[in-house]
Amino acid sequence: MASFLIPPLAAFLISLFTSPAGVSGAFLLLPFQMSVLGFTGPSVSPTNLVYNIVAIPSGVYRYCREGRMAWPLAWIIIAGTLPGVLAGAIIRVKYLPDPAAFKFFAGLVLLYLAGQLFYQALLAKKDKNLAALEEKFKQRIKELKNSGGQTLQAGLSPEAVVKTISFTSQKYEFEFWEERFSFNPSALFVFSLVVGVVGGTYGIGGGAIIAPFCAVFFGLPLYAVAGATLLGTFVTSIIGVAVYSWIMPYFAGPGMSVAPDWMLGLSFGAGGFLGVYCGARFQKFISEKTIRALLSLLIAAVALQYLKG
Repeated sequence: MASFLIPPLAAFLISLFTSPAGVSGAFLLLPFQMSVLGFTGPSVSPTNLVYNIVAIPSGVYRYCREGRMAWPLAWIIIAGTLPGVLAGAIIRVKYLPDPAAFKFFAGLVLLYLAGQLFYQALLAKKDKNLAALEEKFKQRIKELKNSGGQTLQAGLSPEAVVKTISFTSQKYEFEFWEERFSFNPSALFVFSLVVGVVGGTYGIGGGAIIAPFCAVFFGLPLYAVAGATLLGTFVTSIIGVAVYSWIMPYFAGPGMSVAPDWMLGLSFGAGGFLGVYCGARFQKFISEKTIRALLSLLIAAVALQYLKG
């Protein structure tokens, strides 16, 4: 009975800490499957995608309810990552079926993520808009302490919602908590296409890479990015599972299983559903710096373990 509870409990704990950053936690469930459960075949990737399908909707609902869903950003991510999922699935089955090679590849991806998150948390020089958000967050905490915790809700203001200002192929501009942010949609589309390949190979849906990219290179706040990256991960995961279930068997070698383990994926998803919801619910009470710093340390530990072989 205890062993039956391990997958959902692990998924709950992982997603609780990763979903505030717009990440489902699938990239950490993969090493858990390989190292703890001994599940190392190609089907580990689509099993991760099944987890995404079950777990993510609760978080997307929460971000939508609180007005922190940047819809144009979500559509750009989806449009870019979908074509790459098919290519990524083919690469996983044809060129990375060996667990040792795949663990090294996974380690490189995780190390990249850790470096980006650490950079965001401690080294990156924030632009004036992000600095303003951080100052507003600190001010609300200060006001809460002065009020004795009776009259003010900690964290983000109820007015901290995403409001689209303009959206063209060259510029998407939105407002969040009275601060304006913008980026080039075409550039994000190209990057999302590349990420789709990596996500399809690794079984993470791509959000774990796109979220830190948006924060570092486009200077976007994770408060506004998280909902969009989770939604993008959800949609691409549906396509990824379909590809692995119905197309990849034609590319697999004799005796190679590439279909997802549905029972394990659903078990992970059950815990993740609650964890992603709670993480999205509590995100507004946590500073971005704290989220990124803790997550970077966790990812780096897993990455180094995989690279050691």
